[in-house]
Amino acid sequence: MERQGAGRRMPVLFVGHGSPMNAIEDNRWSCAFRGLAPLLPRPRAILAVSAHFVTEGSVLTGQERPETVHDFGGFPDALFRVRYPAPGAPELARRAAALVAGDGARVVDAWGLDHGTWSVLVHLFPAADVPVVQLSISAELDPAAHLALGRALAPLRDEGVLVMGSGNLVHDLRHAFDAWRRGDATTPAWAARFDADAAAALERGDARWLVEALGTPDGRRAHPTPEHYLPLLYAAGAAGADPVRFPITGFDMGSLSMRAALFG
Repeated sequence: MERQGAGRRMPVLFVGHGSPMNAIEDNRWSCAFRGLAPLLPRPRAILAVSAHFVTEGSVLTGQERPETVHDFGGFPDALFRVRYPAPGAPELARRAAALVAGDGARVVDAWGLDHGTWSVLVHLFPAADVPVVQLSISAELDPAAHLALGRALAPLRDEGVLVMGSGNLVHDLRHAFDAWRRGDATTPAWAARFDADAAAALERGDARWLVEALGTPDGRRAHPTPEHYLPLLYAAGAAGADPVRFPITGFDMGSLSMRAALFG
């Protein structure tokens, strides 16, 4: 039987996407992404907030056929050959722009689906038959404003739309690569602490902790730049008071949190 989201309230998903190689490798994380699929009703469309789409002001992709964006370098040719030909959803882009109109959001015929989105969706919806729109992260906003945008998008859940944030709950890439080169898979205390504290804040619905987290000592260590944390705020905002569970946990490369949060 086809999973169908129209006519019921969709859950909200935040996923730690990690390396783009998870799109083509058969590893712990790609298997975990595939394990998420049965937990999700089939959506009418997906609104994705990826750590890799940061702009001045909020932007939504409005193409009928968004391109697969290979926004990385130094990886095998096989990864650059990946295409995720999901259709776009211009009507959804306009609807989402209207919901966050106070932010001056605009719909553009540019960008496409970057690896924060397609490296996960190739496992969740491998047929690429669910329309996808990406919403950018506005570099001009503070964390509280990002959370507010997520709350503004919540009505989409009643319209069969899966709101999906894609980043990593801990993302100090320099530390991760240094540890990987040394062959050290040990998770440092600061990374484990921030990951656990964020999960506890999500469980108790502590919006204040979530918006202030990047200013704490562990938050500054976990996120030298904020873009991989901010998609979580969109998911938490859209989720409201819904309960959360964590179908994926653990660390890649020692300090890269791969935790996924499923709300609703």
